[in-house]
Amino acid sequence: MKLVIATPLYPPEIGGPATYAKLLFEGLPKKGIEVDLVKFSDVRHLPKIIRHFVYYRRVLKAARNADVVLALDPVSVGLPAMKAAHKIGKPLVVKIVGDYAWEQGQQRFGVTQDLDEFVKMKKVPFQVRILRRVQIRVARSATRIIVPSEYLKNVVMMWGISEEKIRVIYNSIELPAYIPTRQKNNEEFLIVSAGRRVPWKGFEAIERIAREHANWRVFIASGLPRTEALGWMKSANVFVLNSRYEGFPHMLIEAMTLCTPVIATDTGGNKELVVHGETGLLISPGDDNSLREALTIVANDPSAARERALAAQKRMDDFSLPRMLDSTARLLKLL
Repeated sequence: MKLVIATPLYPPEIGGPATYAKLLFEGLPKKGIEVDLVKFSDVRHLPKIIRHFVYYRRVLKAARNADVVLALDPVSVGLPAMKAAHKIGKPLVVKIVGDYAWEQGQQRFGVTQDLDEFVKMKKVPFQVRILRRVQIRVARSATRIIVPSEYLKNVVMMWGISEEKIRVIYNSIELPAYIPTRQKNNEEFLIVSAGRRVPWKGFEAIERIAREHANWRVFIASGLPRTEALGWMKSANVFVLNSRYEGFPHMLIEAMTLCTPVIATDTGGNKELVVHGETGLLISPGDDNSLREALTIVANDPSAARERALAAQKRMDDFSLPRMLDSTARLLKLL
């Protein structure tokens, strides 16, 4: 079997799609699936409309000799991949890890509502409405849709997509063999968070609360090479994911696999990873007092935090790379 993967990112670029594409590229051949990558980064330097046309031609060329096309987002690579797959009559699988229209609306077009409210809204800014139409059109045209959490399955169903078309396959990670740790003062309580600096991540609240304590230090691992960011996670007293939205966060899986105590908001895919009081602490999104209380609990009782971290590390077997590759290969071979 031959698979074409249309990916928006690929290492050394950072981000979930880059990591995921690399894992599939290296792992699926062992399952009898040959993989051909078409990277959007190869055309990103071109003017906007031209880059998408050139990308469509590249996907079309690669797909002529393939059995299936897999697009790793529903818009930037999803739309060109959809048109290429339909032109030559090949099945299209789309990986959806979030609501692209909502994310762009939050960052660029003045959307202030959280995702759970946004998906029910009919009146949205014009640019966001166009993006919403594109992602729904691509999702409806797909033979199958892969999502990394039950939460995102429900989001995609809110777009009007049938449940039978959607498959939940949990993301997995593969840690580097060597992760450098960061030096810190023994008296220091190091709080680490990570991710893009987007409005819903809540980094400012973490920094604001840490300033209340002389020995609390915050480091936000944003825009760093993955190994460097993992080094900060590994060295931390606690990893905090204070976002108002998460589809299914790779960073949380990484921190839990590294046996770092975690605090995460009780929202989205976080709830599928963290069991409150057993494998970490869950807090209310957008609630400084809830965050402050959880940080104080970890700081005052590191032994209990360590016990929760060990329990979390054991549970990460459910999100192993072999399990993800097996599930993905089975889905693709049934098309």
